[in-house]
Amino acid sequence: MIMKNVENGNETSPMKALVFHGINNIALEDMTKPKIIEATDAIVRITTTSICGTDLHILKGDVPTVTDGRILGHEGVGIIEETGTDVLNFHKGDKVLISLITSCGRCGFCKKGMYSHCQNGGWILGNSIDGTQAEYVRIPFADNGLYLLPPDMDDETVVMLSCNLPTSLECGTLNGQVKPGDIVAIVGAGPVGLAVLLTTQLYSPVEIIMIDLDDNRLEIARSFGATQIVNSSDGKAAERVMALTKGTGVDVAIEAVGLSATFGICQSIIGIGGHIANVGIHGKPVDLHLEKLWNSNITLTTKLVDASTTSMLLRMVQSGRLDATKLISHRFELSDIMKAYNTFGNAAKEHTLKVVIKNTSTIE
Repeated sequence: MIMKNVENGNETSPMKALVFHGINNIALEDMTKPKIIEATDAIVRITTTSICGTDLHILKGDVPTVTDGRILGHEGVGIIEETGTDVLNFHKGDKVLISLITSCGRCGFCKKGMYSHCQNGGWILGNSIDGTQAEYVRIPFADNGLYLLPPDMDDETVVMLSCNLPTSLECGTLNGQVKPGDIVAIVGAGPVGLAVLLTTQLYSPVEIIMIDLDDNRLEIARSFGATQIVNSSDGKAAERVMALTKGTGVDVAIEAVGLSATFGICQSIIGIGGHIANVGIHGKPVDLHLEKLWNSNITLTTKLVDASTTSMLLRMVQSGRLDATKLISHRFELSDIMKAYNTFGNAAKEHTLKVVIKNTSTIE
């Protein structure tokens, strides 16, 4: 991976940002501070951001909509710097949570509640428009994409609500239709899988089986509430899960990695009438074994997070019912963001879960 600091000497470029320049090529550069473009925009001074597994998929070339020169990042907490004339709910100085999803609230998909497919937005931050791994970011349709926070609320308490927790809840737990008494298997004990573990427990399953290659992450999963852990490094994870369930399989299998092998495990362990909920981003084709599943009455769901549960999750975090800070393992300054990427990208070696990145250079 090519990583470098760049000073372009341009007097009109007063902010630092993490910029994508192609597969495995990123740089911390001086970039132009964003300006209001539409009357519904807001400019937010980032105080805390994070790196998502999706950002690693971008570096691998799995998200071709991200082009050379794009500022990455879609998670963040910050302070309103400026608002457009049509922004009604936020004002300069407000502390806000940034949602990864931009929604106009007017188009057909927004009317259906499918905000991730908004025809004027969707997941565009750090994708088709500049994102949050910077000192400042422009937020389109700010009234819909921002959440007001108490001024004294700790950033780390809520930054996981930008993407990680809504994704795990909506794409995993809710799409999987987890219900009391279920046996649930989660394939992948990374930050998303562990967040699925946290949100799944809200629906009272009797067993949660966590499957991963990394013993350290499996032990963390056990401490987070997994009732069984299975190391899949020997290729026999499905056999072990079937033994644990006495041959019946699981009620819900949640794929939280985005690989053919992990999706295959889900197909091998799903019980009759069960639900497979895909959360992972798949950059390559996978096999769907309908020759085995055609008569099993299963449901398979896919989803891009709509962030429709963010308000509810925010209330749960504020009440102390949900502790999102458990997912954070490392902390960095924005000036060390390349080191943060290296740490996040070498999770097994560094024992990394989520990393948070602080921007203290613009704090007034």
